[in-house]
Amino acid sequence: MCSSHRPNSLPKLVPPTRYSCALVTGASAGIGAEFARQLAPRCGTLVLIARRAERLVELAGELERDHEGLRVLPLEADLTDPSARLQAVGHLLSKGLVPDLLVNNAGMGDYGEFVTSDWMKVEAMLRLNVEALTHLTHALLPTMIERRSGSILNVSSLASLLPIPDFAVYAATKAYVSSFSEALRIEVREHGIRVTALCPGPVHTEFGEVAGRAPGTDFGAREWFYVTQEQVVREALDGLSADRPRVYPGWKVAAAAVGISLVPLAIMRLVMSSRPRR
Repeated sequence: MCSSHRPNSLPKLVPPTRYSCALVTGASAGIGAEFARQLAPRCGTLVLIARRAERLVELAGELERDHEGLRVLPLEADLTDPSARLQAVGHLLSKGLVPDLLVNNAGMGDYGEFVTSDWMKVEAMLRLNVEALTHLTHALLPTMIERRSGSILNVSSLASLLPIPDFAVYAATKAYVSSFSEALRIEVREHGIRVTALCPGPVHTEFGEVAGRAPGTDFGAREWFYVTQEQVVREALDGLSADRPRVYPGWKVAAAAVGISLVPLAIMRLVMSSRPRR
């Protein structure tokens, strides 16, 4: 006798969430631009923020051509500057735009020993990775709470789980992002707001060019461990729709995250101490 599967025994598929207005920071390239492309068919209005205005305008034109009815607003802003952040938010509100999705993607790294780092770059990294993300969330969250709906996707990193020599400040900023996201998720759950931390491993973007202190810097990651931008963003948006607290895109990255979480800190110190230095 053959057994049959009842319909309710099948995995429940979560349909893609639609947004009236989505805001993506760091949208001029890399994962940010990919977020814009994948959000375009499921948004009414898409707000793109970055420093490079020409790239934003070009991307906005591409998306509006490819998606009929989509409105794209490119905003040039240096998010390391608090006044620029306030100006950007004020500009949105003056146009009656209140995002129901905030993608805090903008970020940067610095690879090398802390003692030899350039303080101006370190300060910019702290302001962008930590301060800008927190500030924009603080500015837009009250309206989400008032409407009792909204989603926040904070781009963290697999590095948030590790104290990484030569990436000390970057990894620490991402540890902040993951911890902040977890706590905020608990605070706003009762208001109908979703918060997800995206924790990718290595991805081929312009990140390496900015983080490296010399051309062609080798960060030590093996090619087989890399995940494409498309997969990172697809899994991030699916995870947000499913209300997952964290997303580790790619099974290898997810497996690494589980493995790292099981290793005692004392052993992790030994592992990091023996890590090849650059």
